[in-house]
Amino acid sequence: MNDIRSLDLNLLKALDALLDERNVTRAAARLALTQPAVSNMLNKLRTKFNDPLFVRAQHGLIPTDRALALEKPVKRILCSINDLLQPIDFDPKKLQTTFKIAANDHDMQTIGLPFVLTLKKQSPLVKVSFLSFHQLDIHTMLERGDLDLILIDPVNSPESLHSRILYNERYVCIMRKGHPAIKNDAITLDKFCEYEHVLVSYMGGMFEGVTDEALAKVGRTRNVSLSVTSFLLLPSILKHSDFIAVVPKRLTCHMKDLAIMEPPVNVSGYTKIMAWHDRTHNNPIQQWLRNLIYLQFNGEKTE
Repeated sequence: MNDIRSLDLNLLKALDALLDERNVTRAAARLALTQPAVSNMLNKLRTKFNDPLFVRAQHGLIPTDRALALEKPVKRILCSINDLLQPIDFDPKKLQTTFKIAANDHDMQTIGLPFVLTLKKQSPLVKVSFLSFHQLDIHTMLERGDLDLILIDPVNSPESLHSRILYNERYVCIMRKGHPAIKNDAITLDKFCEYEHVLVSYMGGMFEGVTDEALAKVGRTRNVSLSVTSFLLLPSILKHSDFIAVVPKRLTCHMKDLAIMEPPVNVSGYTKIMAWHDRTHNNPIQQWLRNLIYLQFNGEKTE
């Protein structure tokens, strides 16, 4: 390709879709075009770049080295053009868009709920879609624009993403009121280890966590006999049994009818961040979104 002035922007959009989908039919559906139209655009791209760009395989297309080298620059160009079309100043009350946020069920409740209540007061026309990030290819979805940001801990966040700390969290011990292990509004280490525990394992099947690591340091173990995939199940389980659980402190603001106390062992807390891709880093609407979430926990500070 010798002259960029002869390159149609729609060809770059087609190349981006083909690189993401690796399939002409799916790329056509994404672009709201016919399959022959996308095939014709691919032929033009091959001529422009003097490269096959894709070779056919049994289950779709395989990009050439030249196509792979173009992937990130093309996304940056399209993202920059999209930013150019965004108003520098916008009226939140008139904003019509859908924000897509990946989080676990705990973060949807502790972060998502206050955020949505604030958002709807400022931007009644905006929609929000929360997705569980477990089993998702987070980085690819952020890169493609299928997600706007994720709520996650720094250890599990891809290093290539931008991020900002929302808060630091600690753990507390919860059980039903009137639990036989409670004495003087506290629980001893012996009682803590004696009774059965329920643990939240998002991927399912895990029976150990940070509490067990803390117990191991003092030469103790607990009896985790129930593993569930959601914090939302805990209140019902705890109310109707003698199970004990160790959970993030912020989660307990929705569990007023349970007994809440400090664990009898020092359980390390964690940091919660929001993370986003470089493609949306300078987008004014995305910056506004991130500031709105940040302000739920950190007062009058902006990016």
